[in-house]
Amino acid sequence: MACKGSGVRIPLPPLIKRLVNHHFLEISGLDVISFWGISATTSATHCQGGPVVGQRANGEGSIYQRAADKRWIGAVTVGFDANGRTKRKSVSGKTRAEASRKLRTLQQQLDEGLPAPDTQLSVGQLLDRWLQDVIRHQVTSSTARNYQTIANMHIKPILGKKKVASLTTSDVDRLLSRKIDEGLSVSTVRRIRAVLSQALDQGIRWGGVVRNVASLSRSPKGVRQEGRSLTPDQARTLLNVLRGHRNEALYALMLSTGLRRGEALGLQWRDFDADTGILTIKRALVREDGQLITKDTKTLKSRRAINLPSPIITKLSAHRIEQKAQRLRLGKAWVNSGHIFTSSVGTPIDPRNLYREFGNICREADLGDWHPHELRHSAASLMLAQGVKLQVVSEVLGHSSIRMTADVYGHVQAPDRQAAADAMGALLWRD
Repeated sequence: MACKGSGVRIPLPPLIKRLVNHHFLEISGLDVISFWGISATTSATHCQGGPVVGQRANGEGSIYQRAADKRWIGAVTVGFDANGRTKRKSVSGKTRAEASRKLRTLQQQLDEGLPAPDTQLSVGQLLDRWLQDVIRHQVTSSTARNYQTIANMHIKPILGKKKVASLTTSDVDRLLSRKIDEGLSVSTVRRIRAVLSQALDQGIRWGGVVRNVASLSRSPKGVRQEGRSLTPDQARTLLNVLRGHRNEALYALMLSTGLRRGEALGLQWRDFDADTGILTIKRALVREDGQLITKDTKTLKSRRAINLPSPIITKLSAHRIEQKAQRLRLGKAWVNSGHIFTSSVGTPIDPRNLYREFGNICREADLGDWHPHELRHSAASLMLAQGVKLQVVSEVLGHSSIRMTADVYGHVQAPDRQAAADAMGALLWRD
């Protein structure tokens, strides 16, 4: 059948011309010049046996073949922008069937109330936006730098250019497997997975990401490394060596209560009630951007009150007297920071200096190399070995949940396990 028309061009108003352009391009994929310059011969060729490029079957939606690269494009209307113009999302494929399948998936997501994916957003762009607009204001600067390092060193070199819309769980599993093969620790690989997962979660909240494929990936498994703990004899040896040391009360407090290093160094005299023997944990001393600052404790569980052993109350009272004497000796040179544990001039103690000092003390005591944080592990292990209930230990340590305490220290609950065995033995095998 021949097409009607003599090739005569009919002038149209600019607005009508733009609307016709837009509609024709959607169904044909031809450029504007070829459309308005099309001749009767060309029109007849397309109608008399050549394929009509924009023709589509029922139920396929808007599908056409792009003239530039011959790819098939599927498009669907997703709403309107601020100016009232139609917003459309598109998918593409090498074949009509592939484009049709992708278009049906997109339409199903929209029907289920899911946001349309941002097909141009890359993993690297999502990470950068998440770090700049969200993480920078939610975590400490040191934590933010750690996230930035993980993104730049481990995620972006491999997945950075990948479009988020086409990112799969298989891609994430492959990334994690590769990092394990490179020799990274299980904990580091888990952090890589966590950073990517958090960024994708934020993308979902922003509306440009449909699902979090990182959360569907398999977290690498590893054998939990049990932290070291001082034995009772080693602990007593350490306390004997500390007698008379200017920070004796500090290390004894950490060993007997399991305070974190930052929590102990952030203590102020107003947090200590000598009459009741109760110490309130409200803040921690941390180093950020080269400065020592005090910050609120990390979680509500970390903000807690603990009862002190009588010897610690005595040591803290003696430490207070000595600090007052030091302040009188220095006069105006003393910096009244209000902290319980200070340098020789009253300023807060740098955590790095504490690390070096404690290492020297342990080596002098022939205990080997120990880190101040291992005093916390030792405190928990020794409390459990003395039969203190797991829930109480968890509260003293300020853990976010009792499960965390059980996971880390469950292996040292020997008294409870033996009590259970003795009880069953007495019940089932009475003489």
